[in-house]
Amino acid sequence: MGDPAFAALKTRLVARTGHHYYADKDDLLWERVGRRMRARGIAEPAGYLALLEESEAEWAALESEITIGETFFFRYAEQFAALRGTILPERIAARSEERRLRIWSAGCSTGPETYSVGIVLHELLGERLPDWRLALTGTDINRDVLAVARRGVYGTWALRTLGAEERGRYFRPGPREGTFALRPEYRGLARFEPQNLMSLLDGTASLALTDYDLILCRNVLIYFHPDVVQALVRALAQRLRPGGWLLLGHAEPNPSFSEFLDAISLPGTAAYRRPEDGARPEAQPYPPPNLAALQVPPDPAPAPDTTWAPLLPPKATSPAAPPAPASKADLTADSPPGPLALVRSLADAGDLDASWRACRAALGQDPTDPRLRYYEGLLARARARPDEAERAFRGALYLDKGFIMAHYHLGLTLIAAGRGEAGQRAVANAVRLAAGLPGDAPLPEGDGLKAADLAGAARPLLGDEAA
Repeated sequence: MGDPAFAALKTRLVARTGHHYYADKDDLLWERVGRRMRARGIAEPAGYLALLEESEAEWAALESEITIGETFFFRYAEQFAALRGTILPERIAARSEERRLRIWSAGCSTGPETYSVGIVLHELLGERLPDWRLALTGTDINRDVLAVARRGVYGTWALRTLGAEERGRYFRPGPREGTFALRPEYRGLARFEPQNLMSLLDGTASLALTDYDLILCRNVLIYFHPDVVQALVRALAQRLRPGGWLLLGHAEPNPSFSEFLDAISLPGTAAYRRPEDGARPEAQPYPPPNLAALQVPPDPAPAPDTTWAPLLPPKATSPAAPPAPASKADLTADSPPGPLALVRSLADAGDLDASWRACRAALGQDPTDPRLRYYEGLLARARARPDEAERAFRGALYLDKGFIMAHYHLGLTLIAAGRGEAGQRAVANAVRLAAGLPGDAPLPEGDGLKAADLAGAARPLLGDEAA
């Protein structure tokens, strides 16, 4: 990684994709660049950089390698509640004469966000759906994930927040055991296209990317330099029609966006809207980030592991006390620190085997983290290993008895294994613990599920036992 050619390659990549995320993550970038180098039989970064200079196809392959999106159906329940209850009904009413809606899901990854919006539209319009012209487009720089999106076939990991009734309503059995195919009436609503968001800034974006009623660009801007983020949001605002809405990820809103968009506070989420009578925001030149600074070689470090195993933060070299079990206050719903971030990103990218290995390696370093035990259980369930899933969930609960989602998924695991009574007790424990929290409190590791929503999700499982 001290090779100057690697530094030059990183500079080119960040400039092309805008992914400033890799500016201080040489280990992770080297691992992913190394996969492409091995695939092309190239031993040195200089040789690979030369190949990139000649091949757009290889650029596309590298961009696919470095963009691992975290996505699943109905991610962030509170934002989908806002879409279902406020944003889409308002747009349907506003466009009732034209009966036309244009929606853009930017950075769509494998498609669950785009399809989730389509499902909500299908349910809101009902019998009126054939009378409407819907343009629902998902875009991503990664052509591999777009191919997955077009197939519309997913494993249990992408459906992990859906109950059995919802799975049956939206999906049918997939081509392989443990997979689910989106039903044609939902799949046919969306189309998917390659798109680099940086094209919005350099003037190469398609002229068709305009006049949108809704743009979703969630958990994409976190990868860009702050200067680029400001310019991108302004460019997205330009592509909204008057009254159109923009939804960002929870960590991405910025007060400066209110210079050209109205900030709208909705229950559990924040949204932006182009004023109905407001002028289209003017494009402004943005100062490009200092990419030259990225060329500074990293500090000398040991040679990379030639096995190319998933990289995890190294163990501490100085003596330290064993980590204490996490409490409920330490658990966060959507921002796992350290090794857990790698476990989640690999799983959400569909690489369950790599995620499993990363999870096991992380547990080897910190066996007392209940979150890692919990994800070990989720991954074991997704890989059809119910006994291992049960042990993992029970391990998470041994470390944190108040881990609501571990109680809930332990119950689902037991019920699926035919142990209904024990499973109902575990689900009831989850409901009881959630009842002690404010109704609008997001459940730790619940992927946006709120305390008040858990009882409704659990009711079909508990039957007469439901309170």
